[in-house]
Amino acid sequence: MSGFGNQVKTLIFMSVLTALVVLAGSALGGKSGMIMAFGFAVLMNGASYWYSDKMVIKMTRSYPIERGDNPQLYDMIDNLSRAAAIPMPKLYITPSAQPNAFATGRNPSHAAVAVTEGLLRTMERDELEGVLAHELAHIKNRDILIGTLAAVMAGVISMLANWAQWALLFGGLGGGDDDEGAGGLAALPVIILAPLAAMLIQMAISRSREYLADSTGAHIAGNSRGLAHALLKLEQGARQRPMEVSPAASHMFIVNPLSAKRLINLFSTHPPIAERVRRLSNLNVR
Repeated sequence: MSGFGNQVKTLIFMSVLTALVVLAGSALGGKSGMIMAFGFAVLMNGASYWYSDKMVIKMTRSYPIERGDNPQLYDMIDNLSRAAAIPMPKLYITPSAQPNAFATGRNPSHAAVAVTEGLLRTMERDELEGVLAHELAHIKNRDILIGTLAAVMAGVISMLANWAQWALLFGGLGGGDDDEGAGGLAALPVIILAPLAAMLIQMAISRSREYLADSTGAHIAGNSRGLAHALLKLEQGARQRPMEVSPAASHMFIVNPLSAKRLINLFSTHPPIAERVRRLSNLNVR
């Protein structure tokens, strides 16, 4: 799918997530519940917009580096940032033996890229360039903001559905005469299906953004071979070397750091590596 097609699909998914927030709020408290749910979603998204980068860096225990700490890595991401026509992001190292990387930040002017110690040890130069270009593509395409908003909204929907479940158990679901909620058994589809739908939509958004970042990253690097080879190494590394990371942050990485856990694969936020490599091999990068 083209970059424009991915953008349109993401817009549709985000619209559906917003509708689910409103629907879950309506099931919980009628019109007033709709307003409260939407306001809460806006508040949570605002907090995520400003502080998500600090939260992810802290969750992964990543530490900052300067040019003197690793001149080759620093110069590589500096050159790639120029090719991507974005400001150079802050650079971090994540203390993990698993080869992986992620980008975070609310916009290209306030962004960071983190690579694991394992990535620096296992990647050849062109593979490392491919990985860094992929992460810069996420920044350029503002995928971090979209992914964060999707995760927050999915969390809000799940929380509202949980509240509705407890309210139903204690007979408090639905509004009064002037505030008609879904009430009773009519709210069960929302309670059961809304969180599942939100999770599936969040995963679909994440997968679309990964495909787009692969394509954009290949053009930034000037070839698709390095990233394609790197993805195969990253997949193998994720299986062999587990990473201690919160599931809430797993969607930020270039490959799922929890892929060694088979149950996680059933609900993966990442598309299959084989399909990503196939698409990269079909790119005409000049």
